[in-house]
Amino acid sequence: MSSDQREAQQETTTTTTTTVDGSGTTAMRATTFSSQRLRINPNNEHRPESYEDLKLDFPSAVYSSLEKYLPQQILASDREEKVKFMTDIMLRHLPHGERSRAHRHSVYRQKIITNYQPLHKELYTLSPVDCFVPSFMKAINESSEKSFRSIISEPSPGVFVFDMLLPSFCEMMLAEVENFEKWVGETKFRIMRPNTMNKYGAVLDDFGLDSMLDKLMESYIRPITKVFFSDVGGATLDSHHGFVVEYGKDRDLDLGFHVDDSEVTLNVCLGNQFVGGELFFRGTRCERHVNTTTKSDEIYDYSHVPGQAVLHRGRHRHGARATTSGHRVNMLLWCRSSVFRELKSHQKEFSSWCGECFCEKKEEKGRALDALRKKLVKAVRAPQD
Repeated sequence: MSSDQREAQQETTTTTTTTVDGSGTTAMRATTFSSQRLRINPNNEHRPESYEDLKLDFPSAVYSSLEKYLPQQILASDREEKVKFMTDIMLRHLPHGERSRAHRHSVYRQKIITNYQPLHKELYTLSPVDCFVPSFMKAINESSEKSFRSIISEPSPGVFVFDMLLPSFCEMMLAEVENFEKWVGETKFRIMRPNTMNKYGAVLDDFGLDSMLDKLMESYIRPITKVFFSDVGGATLDSHHGFVVEYGKDRDLDLGFHVDDSEVTLNVCLGNQFVGGELFFRGTRCERHVNTTTKSDEIYDYSHVPGQAVLHRGRHRHGARATTSGHRVNMLLWCRSSVFRELKSHQKEFSSWCGECFCEKKEEKGRALDALRKKLVKAVRAPQD
């Protein structure tokens, strides 16, 4: 059976609804609900529709990006049917409890955007020449693995480091975050923190920087992740969670060992004077192996440099050591792929990126070879008739 045939397979449930109109005529209608999966191989010849005019649960660009992965039957449907199908898939992969919070969060974000006055409005539209160092821009413009490797180092497997942001951009971002926090203090507005582990910091998307961060991910991060993180959906990143974290006196001190809710994480130090705060990495793991032992070649510590970016898989286990003096601020972008999350839900092993799955597969292959070797030796030694 071909991959297209497998993708076309579906389970269907048909229900019949009976209605009686005013004249006493009975009508029966059958409705078929499909549980089709996304295509494994995208239809790259398909031109996606625009969804910008619709009121949606997710950014319109996400729907356009996901459309080429729709099974043929859904792809041929009208726009409303496609929206329903894609929304259902994306809702399945929201973190626990997020569905019930989605509407409240939308109202909350609108209150901030309506009342908060930005300090640096130029930040809200990404201007490459005012944001990125020349070497990064040159590599992005050439957009090849060779150009990326010319500016990127890989000090440990799966951890990529490169100079990215101009000092002037970092200063503006720091000033904008400080201005936002000042507004929060003056208005006594209760804000949501970036995640469950950080008590300080702010979600950049919540005060209007979501479009800028979308552009950052789509035009400047995805070309890189397409090359280096294709095994975790690096080519299909379609949504993000952008935020800043703060460490130091009267802020968070450190960050415990964890994995991110992302396929790929971008972490850039914005600066300020500080001592400590090193990131420590301990190998990439799937959900089943997240608490397994770290191997010696998976141990790596990274010291932050203002303007320098670190790019790694979200499932790469890591943490942050204590910032012992000064004040450190980092900007993070958790980049996500709806396509990868849907396909991952139908897989059982991830040896292409999970260190433990890789070892298990290698050991299994070794056992199979040993069994074959013993079988061949036994056949050779057997007496001939």
